[in-house]
Amino acid sequence: MTDAAGAPWPPIDAARFRDVLGRFASGVTVVTAVTDEGPVGFTCQAFTSLSLDPPMVALAPGKQSTSWPKIAVAGSFCVNILADDQEELCRRFATPANERPDKFGDVEWRPATGGAPVLAGVLAWVACALMAAHDAGDHELVIGRVLDLGVGSGSPLLYYRGGFGRLAAGS
Repeated sequence: MTDAAGAPWPPIDAARFRDVLGRFASGVTVVTAVTDEGPVGFTCQAFTSLSLDPPMVALAPGKQSTSWPKIAVAGSFCVNILADDQEELCRRFATPANERPDKFGDVEWRPATGGAPVLAGVLAWVACALMAAHDAGDHELVIGRVLDLGVGSGSPLLYYRGGFGRLAAGS
């Protein structure tokens, strides 16, 4: 690939890229929807607010995800922002669907506006209609129009340098 002037972009080592960007702590979410086959979901750390007027969010599911295409077809989804005691839930939804077909097994949830699952005990949730999905390398950049949202209680589950963390007391 080249820049606007036609000069080639310098190569970036993937391990170095992961190391540097891994130093940016992020929250962890589980993105959910309901399909004709039942509820689906996947863990996603690439999530951010995008616009206040109109209210929109963005997320970036990997192209290798088997859950995202089903959610895209559903047309609406819920971003569940995980609390610091939900690491097991995060790991459950990070497992590929072919290795764990019933991710929802004993998970308690209720439908949000649009029907997507709001997982029990989450720190916050954002129900969205799918507005657009754009090619973004090995991911897609997805834009959702916020339909409804709410908050729970607790502190966020954080992801940092390949592991999970929590806010320090008094933060």
